[in-house]
Amino acid sequence: MKLFHCQACAQVLYFENVRCERCGHALGYLPGETELSALEPLGAAGEGTPLWRPLAGSGKTARLCSNAQYEACNWLVDADSAGGFCIACRHNRTVPDFADPANLLAWQRWQSALHRLVYTLCRLGLPLANRADDPERGLVFDVLADPPGAPKVLTGHDEGIVTLALSEADDAERERRRTAMGEPYRTLLGHVRHETGHHYWNLLVRDAGRLEECRAVFGDDSRDYGEALRAHYANGAPLDWQEAYVSAYATAHPWEDFAETWAHYLHIVDTLEMAAAFGLRIRPRLPQAEATAAAVLAATIDFDPYGPVTIEEMIEAWLPLTYAANSLNRCMGAPDLYPFVLSAPAIAKLGYIDRLVRGTNAA
Repeated sequence: MKLFHCQACAQVLYFENVRCERCGHALGYLPGETELSALEPLGAAGEGTPLWRPLAGSGKTARLCSNAQYEACNWLVDADSAGGFCIACRHNRTVPDFADPANLLAWQRWQSALHRLVYTLCRLGLPLANRADDPERGLVFDVLADPPGAPKVLTGHDEGIVTLALSEADDAERERRRTAMGEPYRTLLGHVRHETGHHYWNLLVRDAGRLEECRAVFGDDSRDYGEALRAHYANGAPLDWQEAYVSAYATAHPWEDFAETWAHYLHIVDTLEMAAAFGLRIRPRLPQAEATAAAVLAATIDFDPYGPVTIEEMIEAWLPLTYAANSLNRCMGAPDLYPFVLSAPAIAKLGYIDRLVRGTNAA
Protein backbone atom coordinates (compact mmCIF):
# COMPACT_ATOMS: atom_id res chain seq x y z
CA MET A 1 0.00 0.00 0.00
CA LYS A 2 1.17 3.51 -0.82
CA LEU A 3 1.40 6.42 1.56
CA PHE A 4 -1.11 9.09 0.58
CA HIS A 5 -1.33 12.82 1.21
CA CYS A 6 -3.81 15.63 0.67
CA GLN A 7 -3.03 17.65 -2.47
CA ALA A 8 -4.56 20.75 -0.88
CA CYS A 9 -2.59 20.86 2.40
CA ALA A 10 -0.08 17.95 2.34
CA GLN A 11 -1.69 16.19 5.33
CA VAL A 12 -0.76 12.49 5.42
CA LEU A 13 -3.83 10.30 4.82
CA TYR A 14 -5.01 6.76 5.32
CA PHE A 15 -6.35 4.81 2.34
CA GLU A 16 -9.85 4.74 3.87
CA ASN A 17 -10.11 8.48 4.66
CA VAL A 18 -13.09 10.32 3.16
CA ARG A 19 -12.21 13.79 4.42
CA CYS A 20 -8.96 15.59 5.22
CA GLU A 21 -9.02 16.45 8.91
CA ARG A 22 -6.68 19.41 8.39
CA CYS A 23 -8.26 21.33 5.52
CA GLY A 24 -11.70 19.72 5.26
CA HIS A 25 -11.46 18.66 1.61
CA ALA A 26 -13.51 15.65 0.61
CA LEU A 27 -11.34 12.76 -0.58
CA GLY A 28 -11.74 10.09 -3.24
CA TYR A 29 -9.53 7.30 -4.53
CA LEU A 30 -8.60 7.27 -8.22
CA PRO A 31 -7.90 3.61 -9.06
CA GLY A 32 -6.44 4.42 -12.47
CA GLU A 33 -3.98 6.86 -10.88
CA THR A 34 -3.49 4.89 -7.63
CA GLU A 35 -3.96 8.19 -5.80
CA LEU A 36 -6.19 9.31 -2.96
CA SER A 37 -7.18 12.76 -4.11
CA ALA A 38 -8.56 15.90 -2.51
CA LEU A 39 -11.75 16.91 -4.30
CA GLU A 40 -13.23 20.25 -5.36
CA PRO A 41 -17.05 20.33 -5.75
CA LEU A 42 -18.43 20.98 -9.24
CA GLY A 43 -22.17 20.97 -8.58
CA ALA A 44 -24.40 18.02 -9.44
CA ALA A 45 -25.33 15.88 -12.42
CA GLY A 46 -28.87 15.65 -13.76
CA GLU A 47 -29.85 13.05 -11.15
CA GLY A 48 -28.54 15.22 -8.32
CA THR A 49 -25.33 13.18 -7.99
CA PRO A 50 -22.50 15.44 -6.77
CA LEU A 51 -19.65 15.90 -9.22
CA TRP A 52 -16.04 16.49 -8.20
CA ARG A 53 -12.76 17.65 -9.69
CA PRO A 54 -9.86 15.61 -8.27
CA LEU A 55 -6.77 17.65 -7.51
CA ALA A 56 -4.60 14.61 -8.28
CA GLY A 57 -4.11 12.92 -11.63
CA SER A 58 -5.74 14.30 -14.75
CA GLY A 59 -8.39 16.24 -12.86
CA LYS A 60 -11.13 14.66 -14.96
CA THR A 61 -14.63 15.18 -13.54
CA ALA A 62 -15.69 12.27 -11.35
CA ARG A 63 -18.33 11.13 -8.90
CA LEU A 64 -18.11 8.90 -5.89
CA CYS A 65 -19.12 5.24 -6.04
CA SER A 66 -22.76 4.58 -5.17
CA ASN A 67 -21.64 2.77 -2.02
CA ALA A 68 -20.33 6.07 -0.64
CA GLN A 69 -23.88 6.66 0.61
CA TYR A 70 -23.36 3.74 3.01
CA GLU A 71 -19.92 5.02 4.09
CA ALA A 72 -18.55 1.83 2.55
CA CYS A 73 -16.47 3.19 -0.34
CA ASN A 74 -14.39 6.27 -1.15
CA TRP A 75 -13.45 5.30 -4.73
CA LEU A 76 -14.23 7.50 -7.71
CA VAL A 77 -16.02 6.75 -10.97
CA ASP A 78 -15.71 8.77 -14.18
CA ALA A 79 -18.60 11.20 -14.40
CA ASP A 80 -19.62 9.79 -17.79
CA SER A 81 -19.45 6.14 -16.68
CA ALA A 82 -22.66 4.19 -17.24
CA GLY A 83 -22.58 2.35 -13.91
CA GLY A 84 -22.81 3.72 -10.41
CA PHE A 85 -20.24 1.45 -8.80
CA CYS A 86 -16.44 1.69 -8.78
CA ILE A 87 -14.19 -1.07 -10.12
CA ALA A 88 -13.96 -2.62 -6.64
CA CYS A 89 -17.66 -2.54 -5.72
CA ARG A 90 -18.67 -4.02 -9.09
CA HIS A 91 -17.48 -7.33 -7.62
CA ASN A 92 -20.17 -7.26 -4.91
CA ARG A 93 -22.90 -9.72 -5.86
CA THR A 94 -24.78 -10.11 -2.57
CA VAL A 95 -24.82 -7.69 0.36
CA PRO A 96 -26.62 -8.04 3.71
CA ASP A 97 -29.83 -6.30 4.75
CA PHE A 98 -28.83 -2.79 5.76
CA ALA A 99 -32.05 -2.28 7.73
CA ASP A 100 -30.10 -3.80 10.60
CA PRO A 101 -27.40 -1.25 11.58
CA ALA A 102 -25.16 -4.08 12.84
CA ASN A 103 -25.19 -5.62 9.36
CA LEU A 104 -24.15 -2.33 7.80
CA LEU A 105 -21.25 -1.88 10.21
CA ALA A 106 -20.04 -5.44 9.59
CA TRP A 107 -20.32 -5.01 5.82
CA GLN A 108 -18.35 -1.76 5.96
CA ARG A 109 -15.50 -3.71 7.56
CA TRP A 110 -15.61 -6.34 4.83
CA GLN A 111 -15.65 -3.54 2.25
CA SER A 112 -12.45 -2.09 3.69
CA ALA A 113 -10.73 -5.47 3.24
CA LEU A 114 -12.09 -5.89 -0.30
CA HIS A 115 -10.86 -2.47 -1.38
CA ARG A 116 -7.36 -3.18 -0.08
CA LEU A 117 -7.46 -6.50 -1.93
CA VAL A 118 -8.50 -4.88 -5.22
CA TYR A 119 -5.79 -2.23 -4.81
CA THR A 120 -3.16 -4.99 -4.70
CA LEU A 121 -4.68 -7.04 -7.54
CA CYS A 122 -4.70 -3.94 -9.74
CA ARG A 123 -1.10 -3.06 -8.82
CA LEU A 124 -0.09 -6.60 -9.76
CA GLY A 125 -1.79 -6.23 -13.14
CA LEU A 126 -3.91 -9.34 -12.66
CA PRO A 127 -7.09 -10.07 -14.64
CA LEU A 128 -10.01 -8.68 -12.66
CA ALA A 129 -13.29 -9.37 -14.45
CA ASN A 130 -16.61 -9.36 -12.61
CA ARG A 131 -19.68 -11.37 -13.60
CA ALA A 132 -20.92 -8.63 -15.92
CA ASP A 133 -17.59 -8.76 -17.77
CA ASP A 134 -17.29 -12.57 -17.67
CA PRO A 135 -20.49 -14.43 -16.66
CA GLU A 136 -18.63 -17.74 -16.34
CA ARG A 137 -15.36 -16.86 -14.60
CA GLY A 138 -15.75 -13.37 -13.16
CA LEU A 139 -14.86 -12.72 -9.51
CA VAL A 140 -17.75 -11.80 -7.21
CA PHE A 141 -18.35 -11.63 -3.46
CA ASP A 142 -21.41 -12.75 -1.51
CA VAL A 143 -21.35 -11.30 2.02
CA LEU A 144 -23.95 -13.34 3.90
CA ALA A 145 -25.46 -13.08 7.37
CA ASP A 146 -26.07 -16.29 9.31
CA PRO A 147 -29.65 -17.47 8.59
CA PRO A 148 -31.84 -17.98 11.69
CA GLY A 149 -32.00 -21.61 12.80
CA ALA A 150 -29.59 -22.77 10.08
CA PRO A 151 -25.88 -23.61 10.02
CA LYS A 152 -23.50 -20.66 10.16
CA VAL A 153 -22.21 -19.22 6.89
CA LEU A 154 -18.67 -20.36 6.10
CA THR A 155 -16.21 -18.36 4.05
CA GLY A 156 -15.25 -20.18 0.86
CA HIS A 157 -14.78 -20.14 -2.92
CA ASP A 158 -16.56 -21.80 -5.81
CA GLU A 159 -15.55 -20.99 -9.39
CA GLY A 160 -15.07 -17.25 -8.88
CA ILE A 161 -17.85 -16.87 -6.31
CA VAL A 162 -16.39 -15.99 -2.91
CA THR A 163 -18.72 -16.37 0.07
CA LEU A 164 -17.84 -14.26 3.10
CA ALA A 165 -19.39 -14.76 6.53
CA LEU A 166 -20.72 -11.41 7.70
CA SER A 167 -20.33 -12.55 11.32
CA GLU A 168 -16.54 -12.69 10.99
CA ALA A 169 -16.45 -8.90 10.84
CA ASP A 170 -17.15 -9.08 14.58
CA ASP A 171 -13.77 -9.23 16.33
CA ALA A 172 -15.01 -11.51 19.11
CA GLU A 173 -16.54 -14.03 16.71
CA ARG A 174 -13.47 -14.05 14.49
CA GLU A 175 -11.22 -14.56 17.51
CA ARG A 176 -13.47 -17.40 18.70
CA ARG A 177 -13.12 -19.14 15.34
CA ARG A 178 -9.39 -18.49 15.23
CA THR A 179 -8.92 -20.05 18.64
CA ALA A 180 -11.21 -22.99 17.89
CA MET A 181 -9.27 -23.76 14.72
CA GLY A 182 -5.86 -23.28 16.31
CA GLU A 183 -4.82 -20.56 13.89
CA PRO A 184 -2.15 -17.96 14.73
CA TYR A 185 -3.62 -15.40 12.33
CA ARG A 186 -7.16 -14.71 11.08
CA THR A 187 -8.22 -11.38 9.54
CA LEU A 188 -10.78 -10.19 7.04
CA LEU A 189 -8.03 -9.14 4.65
CA GLY A 190 -6.34 -12.50 5.08
CA HIS A 191 -9.61 -14.23 4.20
CA VAL A 192 -10.18 -12.37 0.94
CA ARG A 193 -6.56 -12.77 -0.09
CA HIS A 194 -6.75 -16.52 0.53
CA GLU A 195 -10.06 -17.04 -1.28
CA THR A 196 -8.90 -15.13 -4.35
CA GLY A 197 -5.94 -17.49 -4.40
CA HIS A 198 -8.38 -20.25 -5.37
CA HIS A 199 -9.84 -17.99 -8.05
CA TYR A 200 -6.46 -17.22 -9.56
CA TRP A 201 -5.43 -20.87 -9.39
CA ASN A 202 -8.38 -21.48 -11.72
CA LEU A 203 -7.42 -18.64 -14.06
CA LEU A 204 -3.64 -18.76 -14.06
CA VAL A 205 -2.99 -22.47 -13.54
CA ARG A 206 -5.91 -24.72 -14.47
CA ASP A 207 -7.27 -22.65 -17.36
CA ALA A 208 -3.81 -21.59 -18.57
CA GLY A 209 -2.40 -25.10 -19.02
CA ARG A 210 0.04 -24.90 -16.10
CA LEU A 211 -1.22 -27.85 -14.05
CA GLU A 212 1.88 -29.98 -14.31
CA GLU A 213 4.35 -27.23 -13.47
CA CYS A 214 2.21 -26.19 -10.51
CA ARG A 215 1.92 -29.79 -9.29
CA ALA A 216 5.70 -30.03 -9.32
CA VAL A 217 5.73 -27.27 -6.70
CA PHE A 218 2.55 -27.79 -4.64
CA GLY A 219 1.74 -31.46 -5.17
CA ASP A 220 -1.01 -33.45 -6.89
CA ASP A 221 -4.23 -31.45 -6.75
CA SER A 222 -6.22 -34.38 -8.19
CA ARG A 223 -6.40 -35.83 -4.66
CA ASP A 224 -9.96 -35.92 -3.32
CA TYR A 225 -10.44 -32.46 -1.82
CA GLY A 226 -13.29 -33.28 0.54
CA GLU A 227 -11.51 -36.31 1.95
CA ALA A 228 -8.29 -34.31 2.34
CA LEU A 229 -10.09 -31.65 4.39
CA ARG A 230 -11.82 -34.24 6.56
CA ALA A 231 -8.45 -35.86 7.28
CA HIS A 232 -6.89 -32.50 8.08
CA TYR A 233 -9.59 -31.52 10.56
CA ALA A 234 -9.53 -34.99 12.13
CA ASN A 235 -5.77 -35.40 12.42
CA GLY A 236 -4.29 -31.90 12.16
CA ALA A 237 -1.15 -30.95 10.28
CA PRO A 238 2.01 -33.07 10.32
CA LEU A 239 4.37 -32.15 13.16
CA ASP A 240 7.04 -31.04 10.68
CA TRP A 241 4.73 -28.86 8.58
CA GLN A 242 6.87 -25.73 9.04
CA GLU A 243 9.64 -27.35 7.04
CA ALA A 244 7.74 -26.94 3.76
CA TYR A 245 4.53 -24.89 4.23
CA VAL A 246 3.61 -21.30 5.08
CA SER A 247 0.87 -22.45 7.48
CA ALA A 248 -0.59 -25.58 9.04
CA TYR A 249 -3.75 -25.26 6.93
CA ALA A 250 -1.63 -25.28 3.76
CA THR A 251 -0.90 -28.97 4.42
CA ALA A 252 -4.56 -29.94 3.93
CA HIS A 253 -4.49 -30.09 0.11
CA PRO A 254 -2.40 -28.60 -2.74
CA TRP A 255 -5.25 -26.17 -3.49
CA GLU A 256 -5.03 -24.84 0.06
CA ASP A 257 -1.25 -24.76 -0.11
CA PHE A 258 -1.48 -22.59 -3.24
CA ALA A 259 -4.16 -20.30 -1.73
CA GLU A 260 -2.27 -19.88 1.54
CA THR A 261 0.98 -19.13 -0.30
CA TRP A 262 -0.89 -16.71 -2.57
CA ALA A 263 -2.26 -14.87 0.46
CA HIS A 264 1.20 -14.63 2.02
CA TYR A 265 2.59 -13.27 -1.23
CA LEU A 266 -0.04 -10.50 -1.19
CA HIS A 267 0.73 -9.82 2.48
CA ILE A 268 4.39 -9.40 1.63
CA VAL A 269 4.15 -7.14 -1.42
CA ASP A 270 1.53 -4.87 0.14
CA THR A 271 3.40 -4.46 3.43
CA LEU A 272 6.76 -3.96 1.75
CA GLU A 273 5.30 -1.20 -0.41
CA MET A 274 4.18 0.63 2.74
CA ALA A 275 7.53 0.02 4.43
CA ALA A 276 9.29 1.52 1.39
CA ALA A 277 6.91 4.50 1.45
CA PHE A 278 8.07 5.20 5.00
CA GLY A 279 11.71 4.68 4.02
CA LEU A 280 12.18 2.07 6.71
CA ARG A 281 15.69 0.94 7.59
CA ILE A 282 16.41 -1.77 10.12
CA ARG A 283 19.81 -1.69 11.80
CA PRO A 284 19.77 -3.71 15.03
CA ARG A 285 22.03 -2.37 17.76
CA LEU A 286 23.68 -5.48 19.14
CA PRO A 287 27.03 -5.92 20.93
CA GLN A 288 30.08 -6.23 18.71
CA ALA A 289 30.19 -9.97 19.37
CA GLU A 290 26.78 -10.26 17.75
CA ALA A 291 27.72 -8.40 14.59
CA THR A 292 26.82 -11.36 12.41
CA ALA A 293 23.29 -11.54 13.83
CA ALA A 294 22.90 -7.80 13.42
CA ALA A 295 23.91 -8.03 9.75
CA VAL A 296 21.35 -10.77 9.13
CA LEU A 297 18.61 -8.61 10.64
CA ALA A 298 19.60 -5.44 8.78
CA ALA A 299 17.55 -4.18 5.85
CA THR A 300 16.93 -1.02 3.86
CA ILE A 301 13.52 -1.14 2.23
CA ASP A 302 13.89 1.28 -0.65
CA PHE A 303 12.43 -0.66 -3.56
CA ASP A 304 9.01 -1.05 -5.15
CA PRO A 305 7.90 -4.69 -4.62
CA TYR A 306 5.66 -4.35 -7.68
CA GLY A 307 8.66 -3.36 -9.78
CA PRO A 308 11.64 -5.35 -11.13
CA VAL A 309 12.64 -7.06 -7.89
CA THR A 310 13.22 -10.75 -7.17
CA ILE A 311 11.50 -12.85 -4.52
CA GLU A 312 14.89 -13.28 -2.86
CA GLU A 313 15.28 -9.51 -2.49
CA MET A 314 11.78 -9.24 -1.07
CA ILE A 315 12.38 -12.00 1.48
CA GLU A 316 15.72 -10.48 2.49
CA ALA A 317 13.78 -7.36 3.49
CA TRP A 318 10.69 -9.15 4.76
CA LEU A 319 12.36 -11.28 7.43
CA PRO A 320 14.10 -8.38 9.25
CA LEU A 321 10.97 -6.22 8.90
CA THR A 322 8.70 -8.83 10.46
CA TYR A 323 11.19 -9.60 13.24
CA ALA A 324 11.25 -5.91 14.14
CA ALA A 325 7.48 -5.51 13.83
CA ASN A 326 6.83 -8.63 15.91
CA SER A 327 9.16 -7.30 18.60
CA LEU A 328 7.35 -3.95 18.65
CA ASN A 329 3.95 -5.66 18.87
CA ARG A 330 5.11 -7.71 21.83
CA CYS A 331 6.10 -4.50 23.61
CA MET A 332 2.44 -3.47 23.32
CA GLY A 333 1.14 -6.84 24.46
CA ALA A 334 -0.24 -7.47 20.97
CA PRO A 335 0.06 -10.65 18.86
CA ASP A 336 2.89 -10.92 16.38
CA LEU A 337 2.24 -9.00 13.17
CA TYR A 338 3.49 -12.00 11.18
CA PRO A 339 3.37 -15.17 13.32
CA PHE A 340 4.94 -17.43 10.70
CA VAL A 341 8.34 -18.91 9.86
CA LEU A 342 9.32 -19.14 6.20
CA SER A 343 11.41 -22.20 5.34
CA ALA A 344 13.41 -22.54 2.12
CA PRO A 345 10.70 -24.75 0.47
CA ALA A 346 8.01 -22.24 1.47
CA ILE A 347 10.06 -19.41 -0.02
CA ALA A 348 10.42 -21.45 -3.21
CA LYS A 349 6.63 -21.68 -3.39
CA LEU A 350 6.39 -17.92 -2.94
CA GLY A 351 8.86 -17.66 -5.82
CA TYR A 352 6.52 -19.70 -7.99
CA ILE A 353 3.63 -17.36 -7.17
CA ASP A 354 5.88 -14.38 -7.96
CA ARG A 355 6.85 -15.80 -11.37
CA LEU A 356 3.23 -16.69 -12.11
CA VAL A 357 2.02 -13.17 -11.31
CA ARG A 358 4.82 -11.39 -13.15
CA GLY A 359 4.42 -13.66 -16.17
CA THR A 360 0.72 -12.82 -16.33
CA ASN A 361 1.46 -9.12 -16.01
CA ALA A 362 4.05 -9.27 -18.77
CA ALA A 363 1.61 -11.05 -21.05
